[in-house]
Amino acid sequence: MDIFEKLEVLSAAAKYDVSCSSSGSTRKNTPGGIGNAEKSGICHSWSADGRCISLLKVLLSNQCIYNCAYCVNKASNDIPRASFTPDEVADLTINFYRRNYIEGLFLSSAVVKSPDHTMELLIQAVRKLREHYKFNGYIHLKAIPGADHLQIAEAGRLVDRMSVNIELPSNEGLRLLAPQKNKEAIIKPMNFISSQITQNTDERKHYRGTSKFVPAGQSTQLIVGATADHDISILKLSENLYNRFSLKRVYYSAYMPVTTHPNLPAINNPPLLREHRLYQADWLLRYYGFKADELLDIGKPNFDTELDPKSDWAIRNIRLFPVEINQVDYEMLLRIPGIGVRSALRIVTARRVSSLSYDDLKKLGVVLKRAKYFITCRGKYFGELGMNDILIRQGLLLKKPVKITKQLAWEQLSIFPPLFTPPQIEDSYTAITGEL
Repeated sequence: MDIFEKLEVLSAAAKYDVSCSSSGSTRKNTPGGIGNAEKSGICHSWSADGRCISLLKVLLSNQCIYNCAYCVNKASNDIPRASFTPDEVADLTINFYRRNYIEGLFLSSAVVKSPDHTMELLIQAVRKLREHYKFNGYIHLKAIPGADHLQIAEAGRLVDRMSVNIELPSNEGLRLLAPQKNKEAIIKPMNFISSQITQNTDERKHYRGTSKFVPAGQSTQLIVGATADHDISILKLSENLYNRFSLKRVYYSAYMPVTTHPNLPAINNPPLLREHRLYQADWLLRYYGFKADELLDIGKPNFDTELDPKSDWAIRNIRLFPVEINQVDYEMLLRIPGIGVRSALRIVTARRVSSLSYDDLKKLGVVLKRAKYFITCRGKYFGELGMNDILIRQGLLLKKPVKITKQLAWEQLSIFPPLFTPPQIEDSYTAITGEL
């Protein structure tokens, strides 16, 4: 198999890992080097200011020793198999960079022979890029659970971001679908990376020459719909990961029915709407001051399929509304449906100068078709329905429904025609903008 055939197989297989983001790194170029990790590019990861960066997203190998029921690369699956050498990965990255196809690399791998062996191959690839080619562009590396901490530490000094994918949100799910894996082997490297990032940040405050360790932080991925876990369990796990390990992102991936197993759900299409609701709730956790227990509880363990999590919360807590837009504090502004982080900041800034009118709110970016039911402006209520939760819900649902289409989907740019094409949802941009 030549290198282009390998690339076709391994770039297609890499699509199922969505834990890929590039915000936060500012690795600069060095004399005699090429590339940098500054904010620029076209797709498919995002810089700190929201622009897209193109990455070569590929597996080192899909020849896995594990037999995880949900994975297309499981050992028992009859699919084309291929493996790059570390030199081939480095050469491909540099050649694609020089042709202006990419600006960085996302490198993952199935587990070949053992976690330590696989991690060593990954390190060899990124070491050659950094030391031989003097490549200073963005590199996101997938850490292999079970690998030695010394390998994780070495990799962390070479790359910008690392991810350790949890994949299944519960021990029960691991037992049923991935019995060769265990929670401790996944949590240990996450904890190690987090502690090293904290230590490195402190050292760099005191010693100017200290090299960076995973400057863009770490992320993880959770598969949604492969197990019977409720949304509340997944969201509380995410909240705990953010608090405990200071993750940059938790990514949610709707389970793709690419293989069969008695313990897997019998579905024809991935639960894309559920994935979307979790992304919306994730933004509420990170930027809007919400807690997981506020959005869901034992009596309501899953998100509403018709309303976004913020609107659903507001209707269930209708006693807190309406609030006066010219008086309510910033924290409560963020909890009003139709007001995002940017529009809340604009409101706080603008009302220092003068009292805001209803027409002013639209100019400041407020989505009035949602916000009008929960606010008063200069003492006047524009919702027309009164504070009746049933009527407000009906009013919010009068909008044009979200359509799930493949034509308008976000998808990874392929160098070759894909072996599998995961469908996405039309309004998945809200998982990026976070404006709810």
